[in-house]
Amino acid sequence: MKKTTYILFIAVSFLFIANRTKAQSQSADYKFAAGLKFGGYENGISGKYFMDDRISLEGLLGFRQNGVVITGLYEFNQEAFNVPALKFYYGFGAHIGSIGQGTYRTFNGNDRRYNNAQLLLGADGAIGLEYLIPDSPIAVSLDLNPRVELASGPFFDLAPGLGIKYAFK
Repeated sequence: MKKTTYILFIAVSFLFIANRTKAQSQSADYKFAAGLKFGGYENGISGKYFMDDRISLEGLLGFRQNGVVITGLYEFNQEAFNVPALKFYYGFGAHIGSIGQGTYRTFNGNDRRYNNAQLLLGADGAIGLEYLIPDSPIAVSLDLNPRVELASGPFFDLAPGLGIKYAFK
């Protein structure tokens, strides 16, 4: 299952990156959005700001058992499947946070047990789809979030994410 997820992730990445060169120029459907993100690592608050038609910055304040993590992402956005309200995005960034004594739950089941508080610091990625519901300020997203944990690792993890945001023009 884990190998299949990685292969699917890579295949979809190449498909959309290749399609990006053919994409027509389009404007962002909104300037800023704020909402909730439910993920394999943390659940929390998210905000996304479009710097221009294709580039956005996304910030997440995530809460997990005995911990908190702040993540920042630089993302590239484009129309997906010739549907103007559906955007494909991918990007990269970093996270910093802390986790108290307890178990660090990972998506692949290789949980880690810590007897002391731990610093979380590492690199993040995102690849996903976002749909802005027509005639509505609501956007929903579904993505995969690869993460390399450096401070308490090193180890690699991958988790899905589901977001719902309120978009401001």
